[in-house]
Amino acid sequence: MKKFVSLVLLMLLVAMPRVTSQEKPDQAYTDAYNKLMQRTQWWRNDRFGMFIHFGAYAVAARGEWVKSNERLTTEQYQQYVDAFNPADFDAAAWARIAKAAGMKYAVLTAKHHDGFCMFDSKLTDYKLSTRFNGRDLVREFLDAFRAEGLKVGLYYSLIDWHHPDYPNVGNHPQRNDNEYAKQNFNWDNYLKYMHGQVEELVKNYGKLDIMWFDYSFDEYSGEKWKAKELIDMVRKYQPDILLDNRLEVNQGTVTDGRTISRSGDFETPEQGIPDEGLLDKYGNPIPWETCMTLNNNWGYYEADKNWKSPELVIHSLVNCVSKNGNMLLNVGPDARGRIPDESARILKEVGNWMDKNSESIYGCGASALVKPDWGRYTQKGTTLYAHWMYPIVGHINIKGIADEAGNVYLLSTGAELPAEKEWWGNNQQGNFFVNVSSPTYMTFNLPDEYDTVIKIRLK
Repeated sequence: MKKFVSLVLLMLLVAMPRVTSQEKPDQAYTDAYNKLMQRTQWWRNDRFGMFIHFGAYAVAARGEWVKSNERLTTEQYQQYVDAFNPADFDAAAWARIAKAAGMKYAVLTAKHHDGFCMFDSKLTDYKLSTRFNGRDLVREFLDAFRAEGLKVGLYYSLIDWHHPDYPNVGNHPQRNDNEYAKQNFNWDNYLKYMHGQVEELVKNYGKLDIMWFDYSFDEYSGEKWKAKELIDMVRKYQPDILLDNRLEVNQGTVTDGRTISRSGDFETPEQGIPDEGLLDKYGNPIPWETCMTLNNNWGYYEADKNWKSPELVIHSLVNCVSKNGNMLLNVGPDARGRIPDESARILKEVGNWMDKNSESIYGCGASALVKPDWGRYTQKGTTLYAHWMYPIVGHINIKGIADEAGNVYLLSTGAELPAEKEWWGNNQQGNFFVNVSSPTYMTFNLPDEYDTVIKIRLK
């Protein structure tokens, strides 16, 4: 009997909701938190951005990790560098696609793990500009996206599979090559090079809104990169810039227990969305952004046709915003510099939805209401947006707002919708039934494809 009681108690404890620590932050932490939230306010308002992975790996067309995955030496990889000539690259066309999709900012790979630079670095000849008629692709990207009114950011890889002083650690292509490991790697020399390139980017390319470092692992984290010195230098030239968290090891989709860090302004779950909004250990919401591919790869992959549907992209975006998060959606241009047709088609469909419903995304965040079976909620001040995503029979029941609800509208058209507190005898406390079609039992068809948004003014 005692064993049975103990088992029941254990099951109850496991089933109990998580309780956030009651520990109180000190004043220094509170001040730092408030500054962080103020600095990230524009970014948390914009919610939706474009990630662009572009480099010589597009020629191999097997993803940006091809050098590591296939254990290619620098000499073997050189064939792709030599063949890389993005003759159809048009930064303005990229910017138009991003803007039409409803994206508010974009982040481009200035240098990925292969070490090949997409900007005209004065610290190396391993760069596109030497074989692209002197054109600086990063500069053209920044100019074009700024011209469309979009915020701009650059991705820079902390690791470098090409630099002679970067050791064969982690996922280095020669990670198990004992002869390669016998080389004399000068770590301080590599850090001088890496810091120098970051300084070129933050000093010579005008105002940058985001710097996206990638990535830390094992002991290669924090001060191994001389993170404090690096951040001080970045903020010297770009005091308002936002930094991601990957100067330290990324915590992924873990939902709480963090403290805000000087090493980054926002968390970066990858290819997944947290079950709940991310909190620090004091229960405060912290800025976060899920980065996500349109197929299964970041860089161009010719054989990867596993595209996410526009519906899944829209639902994922709403999912993030409903948890106080952003979404950074990736495109991988081909070797000629073109965003793939399928990527452009998906983004156009997303943009069509955003044209009518972006009010429920920009400036919005989580609602206190429990997630319903038929979709999700986002909220902005006293305006609630009910995202009806999944077919149901009958009215949409927005439980818990009966006494606070004012006028109800279909966001995409502005049409007023009928609402009532009971339907077919269901008069439970807090019910608020909204009817979006006639007759009511036909509401299994969404009026707006992918996600029908109901706008409710709360008193």
